Amino acid sequence: MLTGKINSEATAILLTPPESFRKHPAYADIAPADFLAAIIATTGQKFHASSRAADGGAAASIGLLERAAELMELQDVEQVLLGGVDSLINAVDLARLGQARRLKSEENAQGLIPGEGAAFIRLTRAPDGKAQIHVAIHGVGLAHETDSVLSERYSQGHALLEALRDAVKGSGPSEPDIDFVVSNGNGERYSGWEQMLTRPRFYRTRREILPTALPAMTVGDIGAASGALVLMLAADSFLKEYAPGATAACELASENGLRAAAVLTHVRGR
Repeated sequence: MLTGKINSEATAILLTPPESFRKHPAYADIAPADFLAAIIATTGQKFHASSRAADGGAAASIGLLERAAELMELQDVEQVLLGGVDSLINAVDLARLGQARRLKSEENAQGLIPGEGAAFIRLTRAPDGKAQIHVAIHGVGLAHETDSVLSERYSQGHALLEALRDAVKGSGPSEPDIDFVVSNGNGERYSGWEQMLTRPRFYRTRREILPTALPAMTVGDIGAASGALVLMLAADSFLKEYAPGATAACELASENGLRAAAVLTHVRGR
């Protein structure tokens, strides 16, 4: 049993591990396709058969939200644990990032600080009855950036813009409703350039300020795990009532070009 009232067999895990292209040391003894199964085996628990891992980095977590919604329509899935695990603090990643001059240093002020961590959020269609504030996910968007940080060109922000526009389609909150942003921007020159080009084209409503939370400022870049961390921080700001407004936009970028966005709001009462 998991800690709580829901049995592990009724829990599906949706995981984003380190991207396979990085040749991460975690895959020295475990193939990327077997990574989730190996983790589940160490828990001694039996999780729902629909549990799966997605190779795509931080932004892939947003892409898994639609899959999570589909799973929760099944009678035998009561909750989904969506998250990621990663570490950039290893010889392979440090060597490639250093060679590309992407690490923050005395010579490079606009670089990333490598980190490591695991982050998960719990998704359910039936929030606990005692909860006074719930967090709802209204829309998601995905797109692929051809000019990724791994290419020879800087991104013009086309994919991130497309993802944001898709996230506000439909009857939910639209661009003027967004009060703040949570992003996995990591301080790299590339990341800053992309956001600078994207923001004015999407956030067209006049604002005195657009508050933006950047978790990498405190924990460093935790790679594939930062997708769930961004969602967690947005949700936590509602639940603990320190959010600067009722609607958040989550912006995610993966190294290999995947871009994603999600719009979250808080809901009081049931």
